[in-house]
Amino acid sequence: MANIVITGSSRGIGFQMAQLFANEGHNVLALSRNNTPIAALNHPNISSFSFDLANESDYVQLDEFIKNNWKQVDILINNAGKLLNKPFLETSMQAFEEVYKVNVFGVANITKRIIPLMPKTGHVVTISSMGGVQGSMKFAGLSAYSSSKGAVITMTELWAEEFKESGPSFNVLALGAVQTEMLEEAFPDYKAPTTALEMATYIKDFALTGHKLYNGKLLQVSNSTP
Repeated sequence: MANIVITGSSRGIGFQMAQLFANEGHNVLALSRNNTPIAALNHPNISSFSFDLANESDYVQLDEFIKNNWKQVDILINNAGKLLNKPFLETSMQAFEEVYKVNVFGVANITKRIIPLMPKTGHVVTISSMGGVQGSMKFAGLSAYSSSKGAVITMTELWAEEFKESGPSFNVLALGAVQTEMLEEAFPDYKAPTTALEMATYIKDFALTGHKLYNGKLLQVSNSTP
């Protein structure tokens, strides 16, 4: 059974994914700023604590947990994300930076911490968005969010090259619209064709097996535009 770290696990895709892995017998460390929902499950295979990707001091607890409980991480899923839907001219640079602190710098920071603890067969899966894919349909108001999701696509390609001899493998999934709380908050009137559970099931399966066929690849996971 694998040791799996999932960020952004308080709701939506991450919340569903943590349960799917745990129900299959895997050990899950579910991280989110609000860990109350996941902790309330009392699942024997899920550990959790409050964790903010943008807070450097929170990484100390992450390091201690892995050192004391696991020693090794087999899969890291960078699922946490911050979405801002606001006209560019009305977006302060502080707000822009806050999106990047989670979606880019936070992803880089936790990945840097976890890589030395992963075997060659390990797999880092980062969740991006169709909005971050060059040439895809873009939407006004998402300058900070979509550009940050483009950044993690490039980082994934670079990591795969840098660690191609030692591992682990790195892949990025650009998701289309999924009916989650985050989507509802940003676009109240939009109804996505894919549920959080459906997408969580796909990501779970890909995280467990995708590294056997892919490394440094962007996969577009969307049956709609976006």
